[in-house]
Amino acid sequence: MAVEGGMKCVKFLVFFFNFIFWVCGVALIAIGIYAQVALGKALVVSSGSSAGTPVAILVLGVIIFFISFFGCCGAWKESYCMVTTFAVLLSIIFLVEIAAAIAGYVFKDKVRSVLKEGLQEAMNKYEEDPALTEALDELQRDFKCCGANNYTDWANIKQFQANDTVPRSCCRVNTTTCNVHPSPETVYEKGCQESIEAWMKKNILVVAAVALGIAFFEILGIIFACCLMRGIRSGYEVM
Repeated sequence: MAVEGGMKCVKFLVFFFNFIFWVCGVALIAIGIYAQVALGKALVVSSGSSAGTPVAILVLGVIIFFISFFGCCGAWKESYCMVTTFAVLLSIIFLVEIAAAIAGYVFKDKVRSVLKEGLQEAMNKYEEDPALTEALDELQRDFKCCGANNYTDWANIKQFQANDTVPRSCCRVNTTTCNVHPSPETVYEKGCQESIEAWMKKNILVVAAVALGIAFFEILGIIFACCLMRGIRSGYEVM
């Protein structure tokens, strides 16, 4: 009876932690969508590798969502095969997350340089590529920024150099001549690289907190899954 009671307790814990994983998966999906929407234009003007970051978070959320559902079914049915598969997949995800965190820390300066190069390339192609032009205009309006480093960057772009202007999306005030002979009083002074980096630093704490929470529950989930596997196998041996 005591063994059976212990099995029920472990079964409930595995089921409970899988529900928590399910919630974590939904949270990651939400974060991925939010990052994609909030940084959409910044990702358009940067490289394809950085553009895939929110998508990667979204995909990870979907994977955790389905794995947690798989684990719930395994715990409910007391299926040794399903619980084992769940534990293995969860361990793999945990290791991948650790590798991703290390890679993110190691290549954080690379992300900065890629962002700067992407902004500079978008400025060079301004009015030549309609999609990039629209993305850069919206980026400057949303982040209240101008140029890559500051508004004077536009003086190096041929079509703006001749008449000493900047795109109208740089304007602080909506007047017909706000972009002519730009100054900190008429246009945004900060560059978009600094503004985007500030936004990312502000929101990285939320991502880090969610990631630590998920990692903690993953470790507990793996432990309880292994306990349930042992209990199920013991039940089979008794039978």
